Amino acid sequence: MSEIANPFLRALRARELQVGLWLALADPYCAEVCAGAGFDWLLIDGEHAPNDVRSTLSQLQAVAPHPVAPIVRPVVGETWLIKQYLDLGVQTLLVPMVETAEQARALVAATRYPPRGVRGVGSALARASRWNRVPDYLHRADDEICLLVQVESRRGLENLEEIAAVEGVEGVFIGPADLSASLGHLGRPGHQEVQDAIGRAIATIVASGKAAGILSSDEAQARGYIAQGCTFVAVGVDVSLLARATGDLAARFGRGGRTSSGSGGVY
Repeated sequence: MSEIANPFLRALRARELQVGLWLALADPYCAEVCAGAGFDWLLIDGEHAPNDVRSTLSQLQAVAPHPVAPIVRPVVGETWLIKQYLDLGVQTLLVPMVETAEQARALVAATRYPPRGVRGVGSALARASRWNRVPDYLHRADDEICLLVQVESRRGLENLEEIAAVEGVEGVFIGPADLSASLGHLGRPGHQEVQDAIGRAIATIVASGKAAGILSSDEAQARGYIAQGCTFVAVGVDVSLLARATGDLAARFGRGGRTSSGSGGVY
């Protein structure tokens, strides 16, 4: 297999279930611990976690020896930022807040070299090409890119069929937290209207032939999404796991921290 092959991309195209974990601690040591847990993929979050390009690089390096696929979510789908992540060696991107097919097409272009796209050519300086040690990298890189777009608003749902139809989009991820806010149920992603909308969205994505994705820390709910046809599902978040475990431990010794009364998220 090619040294730049993207097994996660091939798994999605084969509709093989990929179970993942969200990384928000923004720390390479934590990322390395999680990389050995057995998940298929890890999401390095640059939207709501305190990550920048360099901290993302450190986490990519930490997980590289492990058989787990790193996915990076940039803070925004800007061409210049996508270029930096691709040059770091990121092959799978999850871009937040995509609401139109036009946006999706622009993101596809940002991830491809000319003439198929507008990605800047700087592979000699890039970890992605192993600093020009990967033979014919420029002519092979496009085929290993996995672009995932995140639909998480009412407008995005209205345009979902057209977004999913964009060539070059491999999967669509539903963001329950922002979607619930957009639908008028801030902090209540479990509201029936939100869950009904998610169910319809998953069905639309699956019918389009693209991979559907979502995150849920509730095991029963996550299994439900899988049963509905989701191919890539995150089943936990590192910060939530740590907060819960430490809180439970303190409570067993009669110590308790303040807990939020809300049920919202940042996914």
